[in-house]
Amino acid sequence: MATIAEEAKPQRIPRYLQLAGELREAIMKGEFAGGRQFPTETVLCRKYDVSRYTIREALRRLEAEGLIQRRRGSGTTVQPAAARGGALHQPLSNVGELLQYAQGSEVTYALEGRGALPSEVAVQLAEPTHGEWTAFRGVRRHAGDVPPIAVTDAYFHELLGDAVAALDLGAGTLFSQIEQLAGVRIGKVTQDIQAIPADERMATILEVEEASPVLRILRCYFDHKGRIFEISVSHHPGDRFAYAMHIDVEA
Repeated sequence: MATIAEEAKPQRIPRYLQLAGELREAIMKGEFAGGRQFPTETVLCRKYDVSRYTIREALRRLEAEGLIQRRRGSGTTVQPAAARGGALHQPLSNVGELLQYAQGSEVTYALEGRGALPSEVAVQLAEPTHGEWTAFRGVRRHAGDVPPIAVTDAYFHELLGDAVAALDLGAGTLFSQIEQLAGVRIGKVTQDIQAIPADERMATILEVEEASPVLRILRCYFDHKGRIFEISVSHHPGDRFAYAMHIDVEA
């Protein structure tokens, strides 16, 4: 069976997608936070030595993901990640906003091992989970803060081939790296959210009392052929995380 990485080898990733990935990473790291102006198209063309068409296509992708907003006469601005009441509030209306939660926080992943998907994760899924998975664990904190706001276990399927070994575990969001390294295109994301009591292991990592409420968020990432290539399971302390959702009402 051909892996995603093998399928992608004959195809060169378009420059605008590479650029979108680079700009996305910069946004995730907060490089345009604190009132700093997002670069103009002219500045980006000069910095990355690409055409204005390439810049506009990259920005169009980031705008579709909800990461930036472009207005004629006002330039480009980064959509803010709201923080209220001491808890992290994650907006949710599209795939791009799933990644915004990295903004303003830091995480470093460590390799946990390879093998079958853990049974406690597999039982939560309606999809087949056969094959080998590579597992990473990361503890996320607000920059400068000590108490964790999340612990995330990320699992990558063998379909991704050698791309998993090329991940930079200290560079934050793993998903955006895989998108570029493996040339995989996301088809859909499913998400299940459930409040559960923290077991002893999770309580220790999150620095909370055992059995205290935590929010478990399980996400499955599918490629355009409907195959799961990544699963993430995040646990958040109940008083340090909240979802903010907006729904556009059709006329």
